[in-house]
Amino acid sequence: MKPYGNQLNLKKKFLNESKKNSEKISIINIKLIHQIFDTINISLSVLIFTLFFLSFDSQRKWSNTYKTLSKTRAINNNLIDNISKIEEFYISELESLNIYRKTKPEDLIYLDKITEKKESLFRKNLSSFFEGFSDSKYQRGY
Repeated sequence: MKPYGNQLNLKKKFLNESKKNSEKISIINIKLIHQIFDTINISLSVLIFTLFFLSFDSQRKWSNTYKTLSKTRAINNNLIDNISKIEEFYISELESLNIYRKTKPEDLIYLDKITEKKESLFRKNLSSFFEGFSDSKYQRGY
């Protein structure tokens, strides 16, 4: 019976050794799987942050573009208003051409030319100086 007992011991040793080997293999596999997942997680994190900053930059550019477009639209609206006022003025001028009649020499009234009274520059300045004193424009003291 001893040989039978030794065979049991051999089986137990073989099973224990195979369990230890499988535990070593499974520990190595688990570490490898963890490294793979860590690498994937880090890669995804870097990708997410990169895309976040790219989208933030794109949003900033779009905001600047929108602001420029808003200013351009306001300028265009002002131009449209000015163009419509100019068109209205020209249309009224064209319509007024039909209202007025052309004049003839008989329709004109000639007036005699009134001679202008010329005043000397010195007298003009002197009178404005005295008016300044009378209006208290020029005061003495401080």
